[in-house]
This record gives sequence, structure tokens and C-alpha cells, in this order.
Amino acid sequence: MENQMKVLVTGGTGLVGSHLLYHLTLSGQRVIALKRASSSTELTHKIFSWYTPFSDKQWKLIQWIEGDIMDIPSLQDAFEGIDQIYHAAAIVSFQGQNKSTIEQVNITGTANVVNIALEKRIKKLVYVSSIGTLGRVQNKEVVSETTYWSNKKTSVYSKSKYEAEQEVWRGMAEGLTAVIINPSIIIGPGNWNQGSPQLFETMWKGLKFFTTGSNGFVGVNDVAKVMILLMNSDLQGERYIVSSENVPYQQLFNWIAGALQVQRPKYKAGKFLSAISWRVLALAGLFTGTKSSITRETAHTANQQYRYSNAKIIAATGIRFMPVKECIEHTAGIFLDEHRKTN
Repeated sequence: MENQMKVLVTGGTGLVGSHLLYHLTLSGQRVIALKRASSSTELTHKIFSWYTPFSDKQWKLIQWIEGDIMDIPSLQDAFEGIDQIYHAAAIVSFQGQNKSTIEQVNITGTANVVNIALEKRIKKLVYVSSIGTLGRVQNKEVVSETTYWSNKKTSVYSKSKYEAEQEVWRGMAEGLTAVIINPSIIIGPGNWNQGSPQLFETMWKGLKFFTTGSNGFVGVNDVAKVMILLMNSDLQGERYIVSSENVPYQQLFNWIAGALQVQRPKYKAGKFLSAISWRVLALAGLFTGTKSSITRETAHTANQQYRYSNAKIIAATGIRFMPVKECIEHTAGIFLDEHRKTN
């Protein structure tokens, strides 16, 4: 263990970062995890406990240090002596009013990580981007890593990740050894009131509508495994779509409802109804002080047909993706266990 690479993870309290830390420590790897002073590690610790009765043993392999990707001096201190960096820190939000913060953290924060990684001569960086930075074609064409990107009808989040990705490419041009992953919609247990895990909470409470679109989906554990495989390979200077299957939203919702043993959504929310819904929910938020998870961008996306190719990452790593239905059943099992404990 004395010859282990010194590894640092940003975004370790998020969905991907938490699972990445679990898989890294599963092999006995000691890891340094960067967290903001205001961030809690409670959910990350809980996620560990969902997978193993020996979570405390693995947890002790993590050294949490305070820092912020927006704070250059803290990054300079954190990156000192580090060999490998997994950069998963980001703000995932589709709320237009958060544009300034999203851009600052996702773009400027990534630029800071790249610059300090170059300065400290980091051996390799794996960056978590998004399928939102890839071109989106219609007529059921399959999107690959080379599909041309267009910013038309693109969310603030996707635009920010595209610009952040450009910072990583710029770093590669300046000598940084790095790879980029573009995960599709990630399925896995986490904060049930935020991001994709919120689908399970929403379905549990009684989702009435399904949409007509389709998208790519992948299990969070497979995302973590791919990141580790890429980090420990000779691969560099490439981007990889990380997606298990392309699934219609109606099928996805039916699988979640079945796994939770609740009623399936019965009514189709076409483009017209979706367009009305996001406006009504946004207006309601003005009075309740809450932000709807449904926005203009998410309503539009939910009725589009998107398909993604995973051929490149399978050829590069040999990864065998868990079927989306299995990911849902596993996540639903954890959700139900947590629900029983709190009721």
C-alpha cells in the first residue's frame, strides 16, 4: 500500500462522488476528498452503509479536507503531492435564475482545477461531464462522441458543462493527461429530494403523468467503475459516453412504479401539456418559495427521442453495464428500506 497513487476526489458529497469514493475504498485505496466547509458528509456515509456492513472500515480510508474549487489557494494546498484527480464537483441545476452560480462553479471552478493540476504536474485527471455537451439529433439517430454540439434549446446546465469541458480540452492541449466521461441520466440511491433519485420520491407520492420521449440511462455504480477503469488505463485525450441503455420515459416510469409497488402513471403529458405544466409550477413557486424540478428545458427534453451509443466505452474498457431495470430495482429497494425506517 505504500506505493499507492495519491488520489483526490472533488464532489465527494454528491451522487457520483459518493459512489466513486465507495468503489475506490472498496479496494483498500486511501483517498483525499475535497469538501466545502458548509458541506455535510452524512449522506455519503449513509450511501456507504447501503452497500456494506463494513462501511466504517472503508470510511476511515477517506481523508476529508476543506477546500473549494472556487478558492485557488485551497486547491493549491489540496493538490500538493497528488497523483490522480477525479473531478466530479458541479452544480446540477436546470433553474435559469441560477445561471450565474452554475456558470461560476461549473466553468470557472473547472478552469481552476485544470490550472492547478497543470501547475502541480498531476499525473492524470478524470472529468465528469454530461451527455448535455453532446449534439442531440432527432429522427432516432444515435448520438456518438463525435456528434456536433448545438446550443439551441439547451439548458443553462448543459451550456455550462460544455464550456467546462472546453477548459479540460484546453488543459490537455497544454500538457494535462486527462479523459472526459459523458454520463447519460444516472440512476442510483442518494438524496431522494434532489436530482435523479427524486424520481423515486415523486413516483412514491403518486406521479400521474408520463412523457413521450426517451433518453439514455446508466447506473451510478457503473459510472464510478468506468471512472476508475479509465484512470488506471493508458487512455487519455478522449471523451466517452457512459450509458447503459436507451429507454422510453414511459417504460422507465413503469419500471420505477413496479419496483415501488405503486400505481403506474396513467396520463400522457404531450408537448402542449408539458409546456403548460412548467409555467404553472414556476408560477406556484413564486408563492410557495420553492423551485419546481420541472423547467422549460426539462419539459422539452422529456418529449424528445434521444439515443446514445456506448460502443466506444465498451470497446475501451470492456465494461458490462447493469441493465437499467436492475438499477431501478436495486435503488427502489434502498428507497423502500429508508422509507420504512423513517415511518
